[in-house]
Amino acid sequence: MKHFLTQEFNKVYNKEAENVYFSPGRVNLIGEHIDYNGGLVMPCAITFGTYLLVSPNNDGVFRFRSLNFDHKLDIPVQNNYSKTGEYWFNYPLGVIEYFLKDGHPVLGLDMLFYGDIPISSGLSSSASIEVVTAFALNSLMNSGYSKLDLVKLSQSVENNFIGVNCGIMDQFAVAFGENNKALMLNCDTLDYQAVDSNLGEYILAIINTNKPRKLAESKYNERVQECQAALTALQQELDINNLCDIDTDTFNKHSNLITDKVIYKRAKHVIEENDRVKLAAVALSQNNLDEFGSLMYASHNSLRDLYEVSGKELDAVAEYCKTDANVAGARMTGAGFGGCAIALVKESAFDSFSQKVIAYYTDKIGYAPSVYSSLIGNGVGELVAEGKKTKA
Repeated sequence: MKHFLTQEFNKVYNKEAENVYFSPGRVNLIGEHIDYNGGLVMPCAITFGTYLLVSPNNDGVFRFRSLNFDHKLDIPVQNNYSKTGEYWFNYPLGVIEYFLKDGHPVLGLDMLFYGDIPISSGLSSSASIEVVTAFALNSLMNSGYSKLDLVKLSQSVENNFIGVNCGIMDQFAVAFGENNKALMLNCDTLDYQAVDSNLGEYILAIINTNKPRKLAESKYNERVQECQAALTALQQELDINNLCDIDTDTFNKHSNLITDKVIYKRAKHVIEENDRVKLAAVALSQNNLDEFGSLMYASHNSLRDLYEVSGKELDAVAEYCKTDANVAGARMTGAGFGGCAIALVKESAFDSFSQKVIAYYTDKIGYAPSVYSSLIGNGVGELVAEGKKTKA
């Protein structure tokens, strides 16, 4: 891949790329719509993501090119930038804006991006491009940011430059991911535990519904507001800062404070899902994949019935998986409203699974999904040789 991309960079810019970086996408194994509620999530980095090839220039210009999109941007180095339309280059441009706001000088760069993450699928293509840009700038300009600083900066770009009220999970997972480990992350304190994730005879299947969702235009922000309403109601009696500061038993004792049925359902999902993550960490660390799979199904059901962010496409995938003896568990992953589902599938049966889930889904929905397999991979880094990556 690196050889191909360096050739493409040479075609575009008629010179060699001086540095090549990679940042993965992520899936969230369990703990959905928790990150903005101060709770526990369990993402992992996957083995496809975003590549960034860079070479400085003496022209005082940022040049953005992508092998995935036709739109390109040449823009002079200046003191500040603002979002332009809905183009892909807003993500790296926002990162540059935040480096400048923090007082870090940034010199002209020729940049070529390539991603093999399906766009608008819920696998964090946006976080991947933000983090790889931030990591590259930090390295090239000796800006002195820690990896956690880069995560927080990238989240700020998503929130304030792009305009999506996401939590910190996506950026954290693509930065801190470790091979064969899930990250149990406390989204309030940012403490995390790397949970051994020996999938044994299973592999991670990613099923893209091919129903794209534009997160900034979806009901994601509405869910954030509903959770805030639930928190405000519970704070009448409870001294808490986040919904996930309490467990299910405490919630049940005080749920009468929430008089709106919809707001109640949203809070119920969040608090029960947070408890599920704790159980999932134990199951995964003990290689109890049957228990872990049951928790995945329970998570999907809650996202479908209580949080109402699933849909017929994601539900069709989960329905099929329950009928397949080679699947330990499945659930939607990401914000929902389309995007992807994940499943734990026996590696030996992956090809058969792919054919069957595609047939089932196509019959139900009218068009085919895309099915990928992935391992649990490492986080952002510089590619120093073909197939090798340094750690930050």
